[in-house]
Amino acid sequence: MPQTMRALVAGEVGEPAEVLRLETRPVPTPEAGQALIRVKATPIHASDLHVLRGRYGFSAQFPAVGGNMECVGRIEALGPDTEGLNIGDRVVNAAIPAVPGPHVAGTWQEYLVADVRRLLPVPDHLSDSDACQLAVNPLTALLLVTRELGVQPGEWLLQTAAGSTVGRLVIQLAGHLGIPTINVVRRRDAVEEIRALGGDEVICTADEDLAQRVAEIAGAAGVHKAVDCVAGPVGAQVSQALAPGGEVVVYGALSTHRQTDPAALTIPLQARSVIYETKAVRGFWLNRWFGTASPEDALDALAEVRALVTDGVLSIPAGRPFPLERFTEAILLAETPARGAKPLFVFEDDRDGDDR
Repeated sequence: MPQTMRALVAGEVGEPAEVLRLETRPVPTPEAGQALIRVKATPIHASDLHVLRGRYGFSAQFPAVGGNMECVGRIEALGPDTEGLNIGDRVVNAAIPAVPGPHVAGTWQEYLVADVRRLLPVPDHLSDSDACQLAVNPLTALLLVTRELGVQPGEWLLQTAAGSTVGRLVIQLAGHLGIPTINVVRRRDAVEEIRALGGDEVICTADEDLAQRVAEIAGAAGVHKAVDCVAGPVGAQVSQALAPGGEVVVYGALSTHRQTDPAALTIPLQARSVIYETKAVRGFWLNRWFGTASPEDALDALAEVRALVTDGVLSIPAGRPFPLERFTEAILLAETPARGAKPLFVFEDDRDGDDR
């Protein structure tokens, strides 16, 4: 076991490429109920970068190791009297900080300690790229459709940002569950792509009226369930398009990307629609879900996601690997519109290098 490791650390709040530094740190020691994980792969999510900018739903404790979401690795050591897992187990670490909840170690480092109640064993045949992306986007899709909204087979589900990672996973999951989807995109050239993925209906806001098209598609029964990742005027249009008594769960605000003024993060709802038609708009944030779900419920949901991915129901796009030394290039890719593959930090290990 080495005594030191590499870690990508931000000394203060700021633009990630400017405040992150590659440092050498001591390998941590697990305490009771914890495991020491040798990290193999960990993604760069937009939320990871917003945490470093100080523009997310919780504040980092600087100096802070980057990466606040997920990783895959192997257990190298267990804390005293820690049971349930074994040294050598390959596991996904759901490193999403619970709100409210204790500090969680960042994943952009070679070793980290994690609560064993956040570790999910994964089979060796699941690639590092798939495994290290299990705990955020696929879990979000599952929770939105089945827990938050409880959409039933045959019931329309309306969603924005259908071309996003979560949007694509929602389409796959809905198809598996027999739920027809109405998918909103902003570019005409995305329409056929979403249809090919399994989207039943597609609305392009560049040249179509969202509410009018929803009415034409769903008819008199209307749509009662929706998920929105755009907010702003599009989020308001989704609310207006719902049938009376309908509800929309907002889980993102892509329309305000890089917005620094909190007052600009709005959804201009119509009071008449909310009052007289009793439509509901509420939020979903994975960090707060982890803050309210029991460890058992969280692991059960993650196990359900693992099964959906290993059975081929959910397909996670392969990531693009980067060593920590190339972090500026990886961050630039993460910030590039329509970038394609999600950048992943990877750590090679000759002892089990055939995992990838």
